[in-house]
Amino acid sequence: MAEPYSPPLKVLGFVATRRGDPDRGPEVRLRADEAALRMLQDGELVRIEGPRRQETAVLRIDDSVARGGVVVRDVAGVAPSEIVRVRKIETDLPRRFLA
Repeated sequence: MAEPYSPPLKVLGFVATRRGDPDRGPEVRLRADEAALRMLQDGELVRIEGPRRQETAVLRIDDSVARGGVVVRDVAGVAPSEIVRVRKIETDLPRRFLA
């Protein structure tokens, strides 16, 4: 099966929250045109693949983010200036069972 198209993106910013902050949890902000290229919508659950690990986060459309970049919040294993990929989580694919 072919991999969905997902060009690399540069982490332009990292937001870390503290306990008690009103908005917390993993989030990735991406331009609308970059999201459309990956067939992603605002509020969708996505997978962020970094150099050390993969995380799940909520996607937010933010056109103030520069083209080719992302801003992440509370995503472990990702740091500014690293290259990541943001991919759609395929929930419609059947499970593969090993015999």
